[in-house]
Amino acid sequence: MKTSDFYYDLPQELIAQDPLTDRSASRLMHLSIKDGSIEHRHFTDILEYLNPGDCLVINDTKVIPARLYGHKEETGALIEILLLKRNENDVWECLVKPGKKARKGTRISFGDGLLKGEIVDVIEDGNRLIHFEYNGIFEEILDQLGEMPLPPYITHKLQDKNRYQTVYAKHEGSAAAPTAGLHFTKELLEKVKEKGVQIAHVTLHVGLGTFRPVKVDDVEQHHMHSEYYVVEEDQAKLINDTKKNGGRVIAVGTTSCRTLESATGEDGVLKAGSGWTEIFIYPGYHFKMIDSLITNFHLPESTLMMLVSALAGKEKIMHAYEEAVKERYRFFSFGDAMFIDCNP
Repeated sequence: MKTSDFYYDLPQELIAQDPLTDRSASRLMHLSIKDGSIEHRHFTDILEYLNPGDCLVINDTKVIPARLYGHKEETGALIEILLLKRNENDVWECLVKPGKKARKGTRISFGDGLLKGEIVDVIEDGNRLIHFEYNGIFEEILDQLGEMPLPPYITHKLQDKNRYQTVYAKHEGSAAAPTAGLHFTKELLEKVKEKGVQIAHVTLHVGLGTFRPVKVDDVEQHHMHSEYYVVEEDQAKLINDTKKNGGRVIAVGTTSCRTLESATGEDGVLKAGSGWTEIFIYPGYHFKMIDSLITNFHLPESTLMMLVSALAGKEKIMHAYEEAVKERYRFFSFGDAMFIDCNP
């Protein structure tokens, strides 16, 4: 299986640069796995495809404003930092630009000294370990100084930080938003509950590896980045009970999907707990837990294209994407949504 098998041609102007004023006003493509048929709807029509007894699984991670701009204390040179992973004792794994001059021992000042950092090590992939010094609460300082780490294909500046958060974002730790969830408003989630659909939550802190291109020709040679997930006991029970009672488990986004598939055993039972996952889902994968998926439109040749192809079948996905381009859907993080409906 080649990476190029997952390529499609996308006109630049279809990449959504800004979120819609109303989150739920985006379009929804309904793709039926049964016969490959496609319907063009609005996102609020998702209610028509959900049945009482189903369970919608959301990822309640919260994006941190992880992009920081500072100056080297020695030279005053501008330096950009992206927080990737929190380690112990105020040490973070970071991406640093420009990287070549960011040597061990380099000290950086952010916000006129409100926050200071020192590079304590250079690790694999050229990332740096930075120890931060500050007075007060790190999260509050970050909120004051940091910017949302928008994906590289978004060139517009985000006016409102909250628009790159889901309305149910709770646990801080992501470097990117679980974007399929951005379409839900609190009102729409209430209507989902009123219909007799359960809403369960899991947590997966999305890493920037989400945007890392697949650089190998042979799909199976690609190594996934690791991401931290949590499945709580009561949520695992809720999801397992849904399966037992004949309801569908519908993942909101590929991150919820990857969490559920990582934490589900070969016996089809979801296990509570936490850990790191490097799960890579591509055609040929046997899904153990999810029945259907709400997702956005993904980058050509990406691992996410491979995941949706594993669920729906590559031919159906490629056809759906051709249709989306033809119908001028909006693509990627701030774009429109697709419901991959595996209803028999």
